[in-house]
Amino acid sequence: MFNIDNLDKYDFKSLNLTEVIEHCNILFMKSFWFFEDVDLFSMLCPHKFKNYKESHEFNSYGKEDYIYFEEDRASKVYLIEHGKVKIGHYTEEGDEVVKAILSKGELFGEKAILGEEKRDEFAKSLDRNTSICPVEVNTMHDLMRDNIPFSFRVYKLIGFRIKRLERRLELILFKDSETRVKEFLKELASDYGYSCPKTGHTIIKHPYTQKDIAHLIGTSRPTFNAIMNKFKEEGMIDFSRKEIRLKFSA
Repeated sequence: MFNIDNLDKYDFKSLNLTEVIEHCNILFMKSFWFFEDVDLFSMLCPHKFKNYKESHEFNSYGKEDYIYFEEDRASKVYLIEHGKVKIGHYTEEGDEVVKAILSKGELFGEKAILGEEKRDEFAKSLDRNTSICPVEVNTMHDLMRDNIPFSFRVYKLIGFRIKRLERRLELILFKDSETRVKEFLKELASDYGYSCPKTGHTIIKHPYTQKDIAHLIGTSRPTFNAIMNKFKEEGMIDFSRKEIRLKFSA
């Protein structure tokens, strides 16, 4: 019987990649063990490993600098030391579609681990001083091979992101703007929220700007701002620049 509490004893080598990801998705549906709470940079950056430290370098990017483009060769994965990175792609009409906005400690470009040869998305720095730790795919495979529980967590992250992206696309395609905002607030509560012991409200301290959130849910910044103010007037929420207080059940 597969058990998340016995990762060290589990024979992952007996599974092929599809089976590993399948197990990841099963756990995603049945568990609240979310990989987003783990600072990947502190665990995985090669400069922390003796065999890789001397040859490892960090890359710095300014605001709006591209880390990679669509169709670039996918030979590396990336860890964020500090700063913020936008992941997205462009439609045939030239419109930008934002898939994710990531911050310190998170990993991106991870589909290269699964054998992706060319990027189907871009990665762009959103901060004036974003520091990135690039990891060659072969190096990542070596590190994962030496740490099977960590390897499982990487595959779990990939499965989690696929599920989240599918859900967000469904919201954009089939739900109105107010529903999209409310559902995204619940998502933020899951990722960044905690319960206030005095009021029972959910307090969310998050890294996003209003523009970031508007991009993620497929609406304009003025529309997002209007909906947030409406929710505030109705007593559902309170908010400031980097904090949101939910007064409804998340």
